[in-house]
Amino acid sequence: MPQLFKKASKTIGVPPGTVIEDAKIVRETAITVFDYDAKNFQEKKVKSVEECFPFKDSSTVTWVNIVGIDPQTIQKIDEHFGVHPLVSEDIVSLGQRPKMEDYGDYIFIVLKMIYFNEKVNEIIDEQISLVLGSNFVISIQEKEGDVFDPIRQRIRESKGRVRMAGADYLAYTLLDSVIDNYYIILEKRGEELEDLEDDIVLNPHNKIAQEIHQIKRDMIYLKKQIWPLREVISGLQRNESKLIKKQTGIYLRDVYDHTIQVMDTIESFRDMLSGMHDIYLSSVSNRMNEIMKVLTIFAAIFIPLTFIAGIYGMNFKTDVSSFNMPELSWKYGYVFFWAVILVTTGTMLAFFKRKKWF
Repeated sequence: MPQLFKKASKTIGVPPGTVIEDAKIVRETAITVFDYDAKNFQEKKVKSVEECFPFKDSSTVTWVNIVGIDPQTIQKIDEHFGVHPLVSEDIVSLGQRPKMEDYGDYIFIVLKMIYFNEKVNEIIDEQISLVLGSNFVISIQEKEGDVFDPIRQRIRESKGRVRMAGADYLAYTLLDSVIDNYYIILEKRGEELEDLEDDIVLNPHNKIAQEIHQIKRDMIYLKKQIWPLREVISGLQRNESKLIKKQTGIYLRDVYDHTIQVMDTIESFRDMLSGMHDIYLSSVSNRMNEIMKVLTIFAAIFIPLTFIAGIYGMNFKTDVSSFNMPELSWKYGYVFFWAVILVTTGTMLAFFKRKKWF
């Protein structure tokens, strides 16, 4: 389950730009380089970060994808590509709020890549850091597995505009891929909401409240990531940086629309969850009322029967006085007792039926 809040006690009093390692980071790195233009393409896995340095001043577009967060590797890249120490701090410190910062020669972007784990039925989150330069994009992610495989395939097969466009378009495709994957998460949760609606009406069991709480928590987390991401995309649109071409701005506007749609869906789900929680409480209350009504009817029926049985259980002797339970000496006294019981029960049932209590 993704964390809603990040503990920041370790960073209090630390000088700006100091790299504070997160205990969860994977230090072992795997670096892949995609270098391409409209006609040429090469892909290779490099063993050391120094092998990426020659691509900085090349005329082609270079995508350096780093899996795993090693502070030494990040520091070497930052020193060679001229990245500010505050950027290194944000890359290594997980749990950053999605944001965009323009440093002139490059643009730094942080966002969350989120995907769904089918085995445990939970949302898995991962911080993605992007450094956009004039002819390169550096992406740093926490671990293996991402949503960028379709982009890699398009680059390999030269499909779409990616091979003919610049580094800014590549950064756009990475952002678009991450945001589009939010729809998959919402579809999964949407299907669960439909099942929950049926269960609430037909069979309001005890686990429904827990499931509603889980989905509501996921919606809060998604909103926490999407809300600032909308500002990131809007900032890229309005940015007058030379790194972002005018043609790419049109595509960024489309990504911005996607973020708005995701936010609308999240808000709709949150409203539905609130309504479903109220319906669940009402269903449980109504079910309890039905149970209490049945028990009350049974109690109301057996109270006079218990009273009659108690009277005839006192066994006063008829030989002492004719007023001491004369029914005990009657030939049909036992039949008379059951007749009283049945008439009393029938009368009460008829009365309850007339009042429409059952």
